Amino acid sequence: MKIHFKDIFTVLIILILSIVFAFFANPKLINIQNIPIFILIMFSIYFIHWIVFLPSFIIRSEKYFDITGTFAYLFSLSLILYFLITTQNVIEVRSLTVFMLISIWSIRLGYFLFSRIIREKQDKRFTNLKKSFSKFFVTWTVSGMWVFITSLNGLTVIVNNVSYFNDIFYFLGLIIWIVGFLIEVISDEQKRRFKMNIENKNKFISTGLWKISRHPNYFGEMLIWIGIALISFPTLVGFQYFTLISPIFVIWLLTNISGINLLEEKADAKWGQITSYIQYKENTPILIPFSKIFKS
Repeated sequence: MKIHFKDIFTVLIILILSIVFAFFANPKLINIQNIPIFILIMFSIYFIHWIVFLPSFIIRSEKYFDITGTFAYLFSLSLILYFLITTQNVIEVRSLTVFMLISIWSIRLGYFLFSRIIREKQDKRFTNLKKSFSKFFVTWTVSGMWVFITSLNGLTVIVNNVSYFNDIFYFLGLIIWIVGFLIEVISDEQKRRFKMNIENKNKFISTGLWKISRHPNYFGEMLIWIGIALISFPTLVGFQYFTLISPIFVIWLLTNISGINLLEEKADAKWGQITSYIQYKENTPILIPFSKIFKS
């Protein structure tokens, strides 16, 4: 079992950055059992991922990768809920809203991704990664970072538990979240049905929401976290404004690391010489519907 120093260094950097952001989110040093709440949440998220990683590496399987993230989200939310119930005896509307929004999104996406891996048997992104202990470990750690950083802003507004919710940021954020959620759900379902049709084997989807964006599901995902950030904005104080990195992190990761860039390369390799696909790329924005931004 070969372990690469670069991979271990990557994990250490991820943990250090996570600790920094955990303290930014918790300027009042709110504790659970004398442990800063966001430090406890952070290490719980990584621990959950690492526990599931071990048997997954042994059997060389990515089957439980995405559903582990869902469990980590729900565990984090449960810790926050426990804190509010035991210390404040009340969950304000704004906090309850964000709690429900993240829970609904997490359960829906987790079920969708787990059903897909069960149906398709494998995720080709992991074909080479799962052969290496350290690289597979880094991948699971990055998933933990995804859960922690994306949820940090939402968890912060829940912990702050402010009593007001009749401001423009709350309603605008809620509307944007609903729009993003609907776009993600509808586009995922459209693609699932397209791929289930045997006549579409080895074809690319260009109908429904995929007619106006080459990656509408990712666009919806970004709107979801932008909506959460808007709901949170009036409640943040001091260093908590750094938690607004959550939607920025989502956009960066989906456009540069594990989303659009990889899918575009895969699509170009598969259909890049087909006239219909070339025309589809020329006429369809890569991300934002009806926009010339990021069109290529």
